[in-house]
Amino acid sequence: MMTKRFIFLLLGLLTAGLFINSLSFAIPPRNMQQPAPDITGKTWLNSKPLSLSRLKGKVVMVEFWTYGCYNCVNVEPYIKSWYDRYKEKGFVVVGVHSPEFDHERKLDNVKNYIKRKQISYPVVIDNDFAIWRRYKNRYWPAMYLIDRQGQIRYLQIGEGRYQQTESMIQTLLQE
Repeated sequence: MMTKRFIFLLLGLLTAGLFINSLSFAIPPRNMQQPAPDITGKTWLNSKPLSLSRLKGKVVMVEFWTYGCYNCVNVEPYIKSWYDRYKEKGFVVVGVHSPEFDHERKLDNVKNYIKRKQISYPVVIDNDFAIWRRYKNRYWPAMYLIDRQGQIRYLQIGEGRYQQTESMIQTLLQE
């Protein structure tokens, strides 16, 4: 039989866990000299296959997402807006679709979502999580900003900090 003390402790831990999971935070990478891992994959939508070496000289946002993720859907309008606003200035978004659930692995489901939501930037399918592992990523959504030399300069995990992320995009485009 659970005591009241144990129940309060359990409720406190659950509440703290929910609070921590709801946080949004940006983390500057520890080693700013480390090049970004590549984004190569077999299946690309909205683009021919890309690699970071082909994108050298551009500012690249690599966004890990999946169409069934509530937080990813909330971030999507910002990413689409940034892409539309800055693509002519050398900004590229690469959506890395890394599925959480089995139905998200189906290519037709991803294609239908992209068409319905009018996503026009390149999307690479990462069903085997190869790109995810290269980045040592653990979150949906996660947005990595890569400078023109191929260095990761900014990481936004989760929703929020839209103004800071856009400011970093602008800074990297001006360098």
